[in-house]
Amino acid sequence: MELIRGLVNLKPRHRGCAASIGNYDGVHLGHQHVLKELVGRARERSLPAAVVVFEPTPQEYFAAAEPPARLMNFCEKWPALAECGVDRIVCLRFNRTLAEMPAGSFIERVLIHGLGVRHLVVGGDFRFGRDRAGDFALLKAAGADYGFEVAGARTLTVAGERVSSSRIREYLAAGKLDSAAGLLGLPFSLSGRVVYGDRLGHTLGFPTANIPLRRRVSPVHGIFVAAVHGIGGTSRYGAAYVGSRPALNGQRVMLEVYVFDFTGELYGQHLQVELLHQLRGDARFENLEALKAQMARDVGAARAWLKQRGMD
Repeated sequence: MELIRGLVNLKPRHRGCAASIGNYDGVHLGHQHVLKELVGRARERSLPAAVVVFEPTPQEYFAAAEPPARLMNFCEKWPALAECGVDRIVCLRFNRTLAEMPAGSFIERVLIHGLGVRHLVVGGDFRFGRDRAGDFALLKAAGADYGFEVAGARTLTVAGERVSSSRIREYLAAGKLDSAAGLLGLPFSLSGRVVYGDRLGHTLGFPTANIPLRRRVSPVHGIFVAAVHGIGGTSRYGAAYVGSRPALNGQRVMLEVYVFDFTGELYGQHLQVELLHQLRGDARFENLEALKAQMARDVGAARAWLKQRGMD
């Protein structure tokens, strides 16, 4: 799969594609439904399948003081899109210029002159351009003028519930990981490369792998039972913490995972951590001894949860 950053990096060879546009945060079942239609139509027409995404997301740009939580950072998103059969990702920087671009100009500059789009697949409620003035009807009219097809993907429901990133965020914030997984199509996960920490976990008897989340707001906080992928090609279980470590007056949200029955160094390795069950929320502690005692209880609870399900 090819990653293209910015319109300036679109070359003449990139013109001519089937495309979709959106945030695709989480690449959930609804997104996968749209992408399946996109890739299918692209293959029928012998065209590459391209997805246009934005960094930061428009929601993050317009709500800079209190942005919504991210289900995926960009480094997690593009492999997920690739797994759905997407051939190209066009990542546009969402800034003032793009925010103020009229819908008609967006069609001309991005879809026509940039991508040379021949087929477009979007959700029926898709909006774009300054003041969100662009909609499906405008795209259909532009398609008739410029000679490209426009298809609207129907909204996907699971057990009568509309699949959406916002609904998944609500489930995650409430600790309803099973409900979130039902809309995502798989357990919610976080991933990244292990970095050096302050080795407090080693001191307390629970050495953790520390992974920066690389997102402004995390959709989850607290202690979780986790499945860890990326250690020697095998999957392991452990207890994971997501938060800013209020007990130590931390400021940056981190992912810390204690891998059960593992000895060795993980620095520099890329891990994927699936969150299977939330044990408790984040909390402050009077001292390190109280924190150590709670960590022991958390590890015991995680092992018990796994054992009950034959996953130990």
